[in-house]
Amino acid sequence: MSFPNFFGNAAVARALARMVEQDRIPQTMLLAGPEGVGKATLARRFAAALLGDAEKIETDDLSLRPNLEILAEREKWSSERRADEPLFFATHPDFVTFCPDGPLRQISIQQMRLLRERAQFAPRKGSYRVFLIDQLDRANDQAANSLLKILEEPPSHLVLLATAQNAYDLLPTIRSRAVIFLLSPLSPEQMLAFARSRGWSETDRRLAFAGGSPGLAVTLDVEQWELQRKRMLSLLKVASGQARFASWVKHAEAVAESKSEKLEPYLKILYALLEDVLLVKEGRRAVRNPDLQAELERLAAAVSREWLLAAVRRVDEMAEFARRNIQKGAALDSFAVELRAQAGEA
Repeated sequence: MSFPNFFGNAAVARALARMVEQDRIPQTMLLAGPEGVGKATLARRFAAALLGDAEKIETDDLSLRPNLEILAEREKWSSERRADEPLFFATHPDFVTFCPDGPLRQISIQQMRLLRERAQFAPRKGSYRVFLIDQLDRANDQAANSLLKILEEPPSHLVLLATAQNAYDLLPTIRSRAVIFLLSPLSPEQMLAFARSRGWSETDRRLAFAGGSPGLAVTLDVEQWELQRKRMLSLLKVASGQARFASWVKHAEAVAESKSEKLEPYLKILYALLEDVLLVKEGRRAVRNPDLQAELERLAAAVSREWLLAAVRRVDEMAEFARRNIQKGAALDSFAVELRAQAGEA
């Protein structure tokens, strides 16, 4: 048995398939790994093997346009309205998906309370109900503690699947109750096979930008990504002392004035650029941004490893604050000022 149209992480996929074949299903499982490597996709494939009606289950794929439109519309709602109408997707009667909601993209306590209520309902048919909590690491403390109550004594028919980028961002008490599977980015060969399945050419720029994550490759707006990358490259040049601060100002104004753009895409690009700078500094070629090799080499020559560590820590801090609605323009300005000062001290 195998899961159709699933690429990469074959060992994890085989382990889940064997569970279905042998009907030995843990009640709580956590799929952890980088964004876009297929965690939620594999969870849906597993649920379809267990419940049937794969087409209905795939309707709840959050990357589909109708679901993206629902998420975008709910960002405009008041917090009170979202609390009154907790978000979930349930096209299949025995498969329910809970995911981050609202402008801060968090899983709320109201959603986890709804999960606990619906967990008590018996399956419509078969032996199981499968609940997916996508991005459980986006649950606030109240929501995580509410979830613990169902994990302590789950109904016998409930199978709970969760995804997270980092398992250690979850409460230890949640991790201890879950069977954990670690997924990794796909190899270049696996990404090429995925690209061919989508009818893309092997030179498609999104393959390099996605960094082994097929989910990112599917959703990536290449033109928008290149514009955002241009801005973050300018930011790093200023932060490293390689360019005047005035060269960042025009980009800073565009970032601050954009109401639709969020900080998180910029942070992902910063992580990718810093990763490539480190690789270049170690004498290797850039992986995520190979077309910027020459500029990355100049950056690598200008900064120390200590500067790179400080830059990554600062991006980590911005990623944490992004969940609290930090002002993106001010955050990036602060990054440039602080790192430029450190570059001057080196």
